[in-house]
Formats: sequence, C-alpha cells, structure tokens
Amino acid sequence: MPDPTTATLSEADSKALLARHGVPVLDERVASTPAAAAEAAAAVGFPVVAKLCGDAIAHKTERGLVRLNLPDAGAVRAAAAELLAAATPDDGDVAVLVAPMVKGNRELIAGLHHDPQFGMTVMLGLGGILAEAIADVVFRLVPIHREDAYDMIDELRTQALLGQFRGEPPVERDALADVLLGLSRVAIDEPSVRAVDLNPLIVVDGRPLPVDALVEVAR
Repeated sequence: MPDPTTATLSEADSKALLARHGVPVLDERVASTPAAAAEAAAAVGFPVVAKLCGDAIAHKTERGLVRLNLPDAGAVRAAAAELLAAATPDDGDVAVLVAPMVKGNRELIAGLHHDPQFGMTVMLGLGGILAEAIADVVFRLVPIHREDAYDMIDELRTQALLGQFRGEPPVERDALADVLLGLSRVAIDEPSVRAVDLNPLIVVDGRPLPVDALVEVAR
C-alpha cells in the first residue's frame, strides 16, 4: 500500500534532480506528442527506448509502458501513440520519455534508503535477475566520501563481475564512486527526499549508467 506521507517524482524529474547533484544520466528528452517523440529520438540517436512518464507511474515495466530498441521515427511515433493511449485517469499528467538504447551484460543497483534507527544510507548492490537470490548489497550512512565509496565497491562479494567480463572492460571505479557520491549529496542537500532507486545501472563500456530512476519525496 502506498505511503500517504510520500510521493514519487516522474522518471524524468527524478533524473533531473539526481543530475543536479552529479549523478550521471543519459541524454533523454520528454515529449508530449508522437511527433515530438520522433523528433526527440532523432536528437538523441537511434535506436531508442520510449516510456510513459508521470509522477504517479512507478512501475512501468509491470504495466507494459516501455518500448525497447525502436529503430526509426515511424516506430517511435507508433510506440508513443500506444503509450499515451495506455494512460489512465489515475496516472495524472503524462508524457513520453525518449532515451538512447543502451546495452550491457552487467547490472548494478544503487540508491538511498532511510533506516529508522540510523537515518539515510547509500546503497550499492548487484542488480539483474539474480539480485534477490545473491543479495550482494552494501550500505553506508551519509555523508560518504570518495574513500568510503571505494570501500563500498570493494566490499561487494561478486568482484569478478566488476573486472573484465565477456569482452567488456572493467567497471570504472571512479565513475561508480561518482554515482555513490552524488547520491550522498542528494541526501544532504535535498531534505525532502525519502528514497532513491537507480535500478538498473547498466554497465556500458565500463561506465555504470542509470537507465531507470525513482525518487520518493515527502508530501
């Protein structure tokens, strides 16, 4: 059941907030019509991903509100029309978020979580389909510093996935540390933020990139 004391930001607004604090995000565009979505896709480069985006939409995949690997403007226009038609009155104001299609064999997760006893924590873990089974996750109380971020990376048990993997370069530790430090700054500078989920962080050419983000704030 939703917490009545909190609200979620749209994916676009979540990423904009995170970017202001140094969390790297992809070049994404928000479009209100199918034609505008096609123009946005041309600007970011094909293929693209299109998602229905709104403050009340937290579980896009479960509702079938994501279209992957769209190769051209016609496909984007058709997908955007389908997504906008799928909105319900409970979704409120919606738009289509257009993003580059990125791929990688490794997924991480990161975020901010509030511990009722100790306060806000930064989280880093292994993502993907085995995340729950492996439960390889580490936490630190905020604020964290760069050495803390490196320690968190080193404490993950699945270190083999952070090195060279299936022809891909190692995960860039500095880039991953930047994500964690950005989250720590969000916790310090944005007291209304109650939680952040970056899931997944897909590792592309060694760099972890959040392809989905959700920020929860106090009402």
